[in-house]
Amino acid sequence: MKLGDIANEEAVRFGKPLDGVRVLSAEQMQALPFATQLLGRLGADVVKVEHPTRGESGRGSTPSIADPDGRPVGATYLRNNFNKASIGLDLQSEEGRDLFLRMVPNFDVVAENFKAGTMERLGLGSEAIAAANPRAIVVSLSGFGNTLDSPYRSWPAYASIVEAMSGIYDYKRIPEGRPTPNPMGAVGDITSALFAVIGILAALRHRDATGEGQHLDIAMLDCMVALTDLIMNFNSLGIEREPDPAPFLIEPIRCSDGFAILQIVRENHFRGMADVVGHPEWKDDPRFAERTGWTAHLDGVLRPAIEEWCRALTRKEFSDAMSVAGVVTGPVLTSSEVIDDPHLAARDMVVEMDRPDDGGRPVMAPGNPIKLSKVARGPETRVPWLGEHTDDVLSAELGLSDDELAALRAAGVIG
Repeated sequence: MKLGDIANEEAVRFGKPLDGVRVLSAEQMQALPFATQLLGRLGADVVKVEHPTRGESGRGSTPSIADPDGRPVGATYLRNNFNKASIGLDLQSEEGRDLFLRMVPNFDVVAENFKAGTMERLGLGSEAIAAANPRAIVVSLSGFGNTLDSPYRSWPAYASIVEAMSGIYDYKRIPEGRPTPNPMGAVGDITSALFAVIGILAALRHRDATGEGQHLDIAMLDCMVALTDLIMNFNSLGIEREPDPAPFLIEPIRCSDGFAILQIVRENHFRGMADVVGHPEWKDDPRFAERTGWTAHLDGVLRPAIEEWCRALTRKEFSDAMSVAGVVTGPVLTSSEVIDDPHLAARDMVVEMDRPDDGGRPVMAPGNPIKLSKVARGPETRVPWLGEHTDDVLSAELGLSDDELAALRAAGVIG
């Protein structure tokens, strides 16, 4: 989907569910930026606050492209900041903090994701925001929370840290082996972002009913523990780490054009698979009477026979044949195949942003997976360049004149 496209134009007349909701967000990296991007896709007006010269830390990630002024814009920033305005504002300066607080009454949601206590030290904590706007939903998203005592409260955190502390790295670790960090990107960030959005929507609903704002405190570790629910639950049932042999199969199977994943977690799945691959005798084989037998005899019996059966089949043909028997499978796609996948294209899940440098192909990022029948998908706007909207926002929100803006810029307060 090109930026500006609207896939379901009929729905435009209904507007979007968050039209009129305004978000002021001092944010960085991925957890909060992903959340506010989703709010923006649902109609909210999002103003992003960044340092006036270096921007937020996500701009310094790699790989990167160059913006129109030749400054690097990193991949983390490029995939988390559609549909926002950017203002460069130095919150370390007294003037910058004053401008921030003066804008607060104009916004419904005021959010930040610095290390716990940072905004309080700047005089911009939840109490200061509530004093400036009692109806504001104040959002703090940090590694370990802002409002309750935690032995980790002073620690900075990235996604990999809270993922590790959730227990999932050790649970999946091979005995005597090392944990594998970041197995699938910023899961801790996106999980926290989704819980933050749920909390924001709930707080807005509460404000509709009571007229009162409140403080939403999101700890990334809490969110990861909720996501990796099997850690706590399985431990209480006597399972410390993934069993070996496991009582299930989730395995890659080689086909003619790559790998497909075969998942067998119930006896009926195993029976269906045995019939499909031409080995109905497996259904009565005592070696497979228990689920752990599937894993114990995977490499010696099952995998060679399955791969012999499907060696001339494509991943799709393999998955089609298995699905008829109720067996759960799917192809292992390459990154290029994901971008070109017809399902994702049909559902506007690939968003293209033309790049301002001479790098060639557009920057691509995932679209909005929330499909509402009476809400338009899109239009998307590209990520903002650093401070691109500073003058427009400050003049509109605070009535600052050109001379006042020039003086603030000369003093390094804005950019």
